[in-house]
Amino acid sequence: MDLSGKRGLIVGIANEHSIAAGCATLFQAAGAQLAVTYLNDKAEPYVRAVAETLHSPIVLPCDVSVPGQLEAVFARIAQDWGRLDFLLHSIAFAPAGDLRANLIDCSAEGFALAMDVSSHSFLRMARLALPLMSNGGSLMTMTFYGADRAVEHYNVMGPVKAALEASVRYLAVDLAPRRVHVHAISAGAVKTRAASGINHFDALLDEVRSHTPAQHLVTIEEIGRIATVLASDAGMTLTGSVVYADAGFHIVA
Repeated sequence: MDLSGKRGLIVGIANEHSIAAGCATLFQAAGAQLAVTYLNDKAEPYVRAVAETLHSPIVLPCDVSVPGQLEAVFARIAQDWGRLDFLLHSIAFAPAGDLRANLIDCSAEGFALAMDVSSHSFLRMARLALPLMSNGGSLMTMTFYGADRAVEHYNVMGPVKAALEASVRYLAVDLAPRRVHVHAISAGAVKTRAASGINHFDALLDEVRSHTPAQHLVTIEEIGRIATVLASDAGMTLTGSVVYADAGFHIVA
């Protein structure tokens, strides 16, 4: 779990309780230098507080739905660092009305926006990161069990995350000759700001806890340990897989 000398980009920290923050903390503890993004002015103070603990030299706005913001992040990394060793994509969004509706009632506009922000943005980040990964690298994204099984109240995010997982497999094949490995981390249910938008999320947490072998939820730090392995040289032999960081929830019928 040695990331000494490596440089990574973390997209998706909302506050100190975010899965992305847990991963970033472990990356930094393993020796990595990190660039961090925040969604908007409202989120900036919370993200900067985390960035300070990480000693991040690059902290920039990044709303992937705003033209040019994602490109500006990679331009700054190219200017300041000239390279990138790993990337964590930990963002997802769907309009509240579409997220809380049954899938059959999801609007075309809401579906398209959820797919663009939550799935296609990972492809865009991969394309921008590739020129900076001349010596290989690691691309990671966060997913959930609802991509593989119908989870009550997960609604539109189910097919969106399924598309994200399929993208990981195809990217892994496309980028293998460049020594860039690609991973989806299927995290167990964690009470984060983003997850609070899902209807009856507390009930979902209780359901996950009761069906997990040790009957406890994973922490953001535990998920971060898995991400750190995947970002390290030890993770180079793995690519294209969904790696479960869910304390065994996915194995229980």
